Amino acid sequence: MSVPTAAADQAICAPLPVLGADVTVPLVTGGDVTYAALDYAASSPALQRVWDDVAAYAPYYGSVHRGAGYLSQLSTDLFESSRVTVAEFLGCRADDQVVFTRSTTDSLNLLAAALPADCQVFVYETEHHASLLPWRDARVTYLDAPRTPDQAVATLEEALAARDPHGPALVCVTGASNVTGELWPVRELAAAAHAHGARIVLDAAQLAPHHPVDIAALDVDWVAFSGHKLYAPFGSGVLAGRADWLVDAEPYLAGGGASRKVARRADGGVDVQWHTTAARHEAGSPNVIGVYSIAAACKALTEAGFDRLVAREQQLVTRVREGLADVPEVKVLSLFGDDAPRVGVLSFVVEGWNSSHFAAALSAEYGIGVRDGLFCAHPLVRTLLGSEPQDPGECGAPEAAPGERSLNAIRVSFGAGTPDEHIERFLGAVRELVGEGARWTYRTEEGRCVPDRGAAQV
Repeated sequence: MSVPTAAADQAICAPLPVLGADVTVPLVTGGDVTYAALDYAASSPALQRVWDDVAAYAPYYGSVHRGAGYLSQLSTDLFESSRVTVAEFLGCRADDQVVFTRSTTDSLNLLAAALPADCQVFVYETEHHASLLPWRDARVTYLDAPRTPDQAVATLEEALAARDPHGPALVCVTGASNVTGELWPVRELAAAAHAHGARIVLDAAQLAPHHPVDIAALDVDWVAFSGHKLYAPFGSGVLAGRADWLVDAEPYLAGGGASRKVARRADGGVDVQWHTTAARHEAGSPNVIGVYSIAAACKALTEAGFDRLVAREQQLVTRVREGLADVPEVKVLSLFGDDAPRVGVLSFVVEGWNSSHFAAALSAEYGIGVRDGLFCAHPLVRTLLGSEPQDPGECGAPEAAPGERSLNAIRVSFGAGTPDEHIERFLGAVRELVGEGARWTYRTEEGRCVPDRGAAQV
């Protein structure tokens, strides 16, 4: 069975066509401008190709795995073929499982729930909260932030050498930082983990949209990522990798779809036989549209050619780094050094500026969307800023007064859908704001920094 899809040979320009490319937003200074979305690290815009594929399927929507009707069977085929597409995209091994979840956070919590008894977990303090926090029920060793890739490997090897060598162990590490964009030495960390009898899960939320991820080549045991960062809408995620711990664990959620057989016992209880496939952890009616959108994004990126996409993105990274380096008041944050390889994610602070005010000015006065705060990676950002723990809000931090040292940072992030013009507008806006100051005053309102429309224009 098949459903209509967008043409595979759809013209792919640089940048790739994305939804929202022609959206205009009002400026506080008057008029409007095409919105420059530079917050890809939070959620990337959906590829037009993905949206077209989903729209083509939508009239054929039906229940998955449970219906005898044509549309139900078609949707089931689509759902399972999407699993195959994702497995191919990730270079999965023959016996790996691809489990569909809601997000990277959901994927890593699923794996945390499937850990064998008395499992030791090793995780760097530099992780996003999605991979830092799920391991509450395990014995966790938090590793200090390394300052070089070699130090990252050495730190892990030292910690693993000191562990109980007879029990199960898991290492969790990001592929690319959601704060600095820096690439981590995943293959070397996987080798270190396996040399000490541990397994490793790769948080690829920021890596998969920017670089090929090959489970077999990297020799990692699991990979987790989110569709909404991979140019796919609808809130689905993936956990892909070795099946044994997943099969041995109780279902992540109990319910229909996870069970093969349910029967009442003579004593009044219930006996359940659970699936041993990925369905074991996919209880309930699945998000078939979300899953299909991930598969469509995987196909679109593969067909565009990752080498080409990586090359273009690195040109943008170089342009941003050089542009920010020309502004002495700007400090780009880095663990591994200013020249460390990275994806299109950079965080920075501006001397003399409250970071939230700076980000608000970029939006209100230039139509540029960036992120400010601690980016759900509080320990890492505090390490980079040299600040003590505060009382943060949701993925943010208390605001410094204007002119004081910022307690948070500004993040600019981009990818395959970013036009050169958006990068140039951003760099021009940074230069103007640093050199001339904001043209408006800003205040905090319900946790957000907004233009103070009651104040006189600066």
